[in-house]
Amino acid sequence: MLSMQQIFIATFVLVTYNSSTFALNLSMSTSRKHTHAINFNRRDALISASASIMGITSAPSRSLAELPKAETVDLAAIKTAQAKTASVPGIPNTSKSGVLAAVIPSKDPPPLLSIRGGLNRKSLIKIPRVGYSFYKTAPDQAARCTAFALRAGVRHFDVGTLYNSNTEVALSLKKYLDIGIDGVDFSNEKPEVMAVLDSAKMSEDEHSLATISGGILTGVLPAPGGSIGRRGRREGLFISHKLSNKEQSTARIDVRRSVKAQISALGTQYLDMVSIHSPLTDKARRMETYGALLELRDAGFVKSVGVCNYGLGPLREIKESGLDLPSVNQLELSPFNTHASIVSWCKENGIAVSCGAWSKLSGADGPQDQWMIIADIAKKKGMTKAQVLVRWSLQKGYICVPRSAAASKVEKIAIAENSYGGVNIGGKSFALTDEDMKIIDGLNVDWAAGKLGRRDGWGDDDVIAVDWEPTEYC
Repeated sequence: MLSMQQIFIATFVLVTYNSSTFALNLSMSTSRKHTHAINFNRRDALISASASIMGITSAPSRSLAELPKAETVDLAAIKTAQAKTASVPGIPNTSKSGVLAAVIPSKDPPPLLSIRGGLNRKSLIKIPRVGYSFYKTAPDQAARCTAFALRAGVRHFDVGTLYNSNTEVALSLKKYLDIGIDGVDFSNEKPEVMAVLDSAKMSEDEHSLATISGGILTGVLPAPGGSIGRRGRREGLFISHKLSNKEQSTARIDVRRSVKAQISALGTQYLDMVSIHSPLTDKARRMETYGALLELRDAGFVKSVGVCNYGLGPLREIKESGLDLPSVNQLELSPFNTHASIVSWCKENGIAVSCGAWSKLSGADGPQDQWMIIADIAKKKGMTKAQVLVRWSLQKGYICVPRSAAASKVEKIAIAENSYGGVNIGGKSFALTDEDMKIIDGLNVDWAAGKLGRRDGWGDDDVIAVDWEPTEYC
């Protein structure tokens, strides 16, 4: 077993190497034609950083997995220590009501957030703050999207019955779980795309290892390759599944069967979280479905239970029933619809807040004037608009699950750009300033789901008006 001294020596070597790489890339960027200011463009950051490591990433990535004796690190001991010291230095880890804080604003949040889960909601579970959503992902692209996300360092996958892609997602997950990232075939991909994905992964590794909570690393050390590392790789994943409205039932046995069928389809042994996709049924079905999910959690099939698009009405239903509160509430949450009252309630009750995929915000139905302000901030910082949204959500203390397809080179690179590593690859230049956050926080216009045209957990028949909102259903 490695001593803590050996771990920190390995960390120092890795961080020193990566810091040198990024310092070189920064000096290269200053020699460009805009020499009067450092324009750390997000593609320059990704591509120049990846170019400097092409020699070690043109073959399947090994990087951190080859740290000396990394497989001998006692992950169980580290997790135990993390559970005891789960706070971020200088930031309170409890709310005013005394519950564990699950919404913690920070300029530089670590990659993992502690949420309540497990038997009777008494365990701490680590959820990656940035995931990947399969909302609107074509099933025939889902396996490749999963592969690219894994290569870019994404370990949190947001799947759902309505997305109709769990079988395809499982194809890449199985290869990764059985062998490691080297088991996923990227032989037909262009080296420059692979280098960008690897650069994002390296950025996340650097940031994870450099982020310390109570003297304990908040990142997850790599598992060894091959079958011996399968358990460690599975523990490093966070698979979150959403149960459709049709699967909600007053017959708990039917709910349990639905969830177990998805576990089987995904081949993941258990699910890290199962959420009710929307409250758009009735109280009896919502509450019995929620109760069935808690039973699955207490039996070990599910580690945590969440909800999606829940407003104050259905949230209070759960609290008034005396049942354990959800670990996460995922909302159509953006600078243009901040759901302030719901976020406040969740914060006071120890419920983490997650932002759903933002694929509709930039379209014709999105808030054009406000979107242009996001564009101006993105241009100033050399980022994409999507990266600004990811940084905003992180710094607000939220979880987020952006998405991208994988049919084109641009889409593949976007998977890397919108990952935790991708929004940290620019270092402090990508962090939003207090002034940036103030401007973005001022963009709220309560842009309703009906106006946006989003259909995530509901269909056209549910949307009865342009100002319709699922959070106001009951």
